[in-house]
Amino acid sequence: MVSVSMCEISFDKIKGKNNKSKAGPLAAYYKLPLNRVLMIHDDMDLPCGVLRLQHKGGHGSHNGLKNVIFHFRGNREFARLRIGISRPPGQMDPKAFLLQKFNQTARERIDVALQEGVDALKHVLSKGLTESTRCFNKEQKYKHIRLQTLPT
Repeated sequence: MVSVSMCEISFDKIKGKNNKSKAGPLAAYYKLPLNRVLMIHDDMDLPCGVLRLQHKGGHGSHNGLKNVIFHFRGNREFARLRIGISRPPGQMDPKAFLLQKFNQTARERIDVALQEGVDALKHVLSKGLTESTRCFNKEQKYKHIRLQTLPT
């Protein structure tokens, strides 16, 4: 548990290379309604270093999210902070891509994105998810456009 601006926050990190989620049991233990859960996860459908806040959504073939949704009894009504990691280059196997280390450029973009993610979470706590999503995603849209012209 962490306190930020008089709000208690609990973080859970999946350890290892499996997608077995503890999110469902944790939410049940703390008696959290799903509208109080924000899942942070990687996303190959976003360019490396680009973030997106969402109110809800599907799993998008993300095995970790499939598992979380399963543990939430099929309910998808929880917020997400998606961290772009890009698609694998060429014909590379997505599983191999996910398990490898980031190159220096990608690592730098991810580091910046993580700090922006912390700022986004602070904004969510102070202004709420709807306002934060509107403001934050607009900024990230322009970052997405800038990154399209840069090499990875």
